[in-house]
Amino acid sequence: MPVSTDGVLLGSWAKLEASKNLLDIGTGTGLLSLMCAQRNASLTIDAIEIDSNALQAAQSNFAQSPWSDRIQLHSGDVLTRPFHGKFDTIICNPPYFNSGEQTQNISRATARHTNSLSHEDLLQCCWDLLTDQGYASFVLPKVEGDAFIDLAKQQGWSLQRLCQVRPTEYKEVSRLLIQLGKQSTSAVLTTLTIHDNGGYSSDFIRLTKAFYLKM
Repeated sequence: MPVSTDGVLLGSWAKLEASKNLLDIGTGTGLLSLMCAQRNASLTIDAIEIDSNALQAAQSNFAQSPWSDRIQLHSGDVLTRPFHGKFDTIICNPPYFNSGEQTQNISRATARHTNSLSHEDLLQCCWDLLTDQGYASFVLPKVEGDAFIDLAKQQGWSLQRLCQVRPTEYKEVSRLLIQLGKQSTSAVLTTLTIHDNGGYSSDFIRLTKAFYLKM
């Protein structure tokens, strides 16, 4: 199963301690759902995916996992798919290329371009599906993430947690881990450096060690 650093970061960082039911939007091959199921033994998960190839991969990965009884996979568009009730937690590694040349591979383009799911539509969809006390977590590149936060605030969201991720101590922030909610709170701001002295940093290892066989 393909494992991206973005996915591992989000799946490790998302707040799940009090979560009971989670929606994974654009589950892809199922990485985030599996990570969340591993982290919270009482969590039930609905995962939705629009791409047929990714859907088949997720179905296989879920079936082979020890948490298959707690993960329900849905096929289709989250904007039109009906769900029973709302979720206290939403997680999403959203598309982020707003412009530029589309990639030749359709599945890759669907996963990475907002043509298939605009950030405005995604935020509105999450608002409609989230409980009043719930929260939604995302990972995005720095530039797109800043714009995403601005858009979210315009729609009434409150920024609750923000982690600025940089590859090394000497490089600029490259990724943002974002938690949004409906309740107005002061945002908790943190930073995370992935690499240190030629290897993974102690903070990165502490955050993700449950999901890497060799750290």
